[in-house]
Amino acid sequence: MLTNLFLFIALTGCELIKVKNDGNDTRVPIARAKDAYLYKEELIGIVSLTGEDSVEAVRKHIEDWARKQLLISEARSKLELDEAEIERKVLAYRYSLIGHEYQQSYISENLNMDVSESEITEYYENNKDNFILMQNIVRGRFIKLPSSAPRTDEVKSLIRSNKDEDFEELKSYCLSFASSYQLYDSVWMVFEDMVKGTPMEDVPNKVQFLKNRKFIEDSDENFIYFLQIEEYRISDNVSPIEFVSDQIKSIIINKRMVGLARKLEDDVFKNAKENNEFEIYSN
Repeated sequence: MLTNLFLFIALTGCELIKVKNDGNDTRVPIARAKDAYLYKEELIGIVSLTGEDSVEAVRKHIEDWARKQLLISEARSKLELDEAEIERKVLAYRYSLIGHEYQQSYISENLNMDVSESEITEYYENNKDNFILMQNIVRGRFIKLPSSAPRTDEVKSLIRSNKDEDFEELKSYCLSFASSYQLYDSVWMVFEDMVKGTPMEDVPNKVQFLKNRKFIEDSDENFIYFLQIEEYRISDNVSPIEFVSDQIKSIIINKRMVGLARKLEDDVFKNAKENNEFEIYSN
């Protein structure tokens, strides 16, 4: 019976909550939480699923509604509520929400998402102390091969080569045989992430390891690992700009968003003053 009711509700639709009024109300309630009632008509538009999913969605909505109503009822019975203060806060939140929606619309229409390399470089140079590395990072090539992979001796030579034709051959080989790989040595990666799951993960002194090794070949029961390190940076040092360029771009864009929000407020305030829509009365 309840399942059929939920299916009917899901197909015909819900709004939210009202307190049941006197006997003149002809609506059919589907749930009650103390003095608050939820009606079938109030579910229109809230659930759009079908079958068992819709039944579960309706049940969850009713339970969520009941939890809120019971909490409100409990609060009213246990607290001395200042209804006027609550109403003031509700209004303040409403006005804040309206203003926020307008700001977001204005920002969406006016925000420039393009950040030039020169802007990134300038911000980096002026804020280097904010980009101290928390982990060791490396720039290089990494290949993980099954132990049964062919021509592994050839891989040793290819991974250390700077020739374009060798790079293309290595890339083709990795596509065919490697379990995982990173061949673009211009990309900075967290060293611990790169060697996770390999014997190199257990190296006790990773700083000394990076300082003394440029090429590493290691293996375990199932795989062979090759790591060619072109450059490394140790934690607690300034990060290379390439490693934080995306982060800097996000910071710059966020600053533009804040600036646009402030500009909107200033423009609205300025226009109101110029049009005599704002004034302060003296006592």
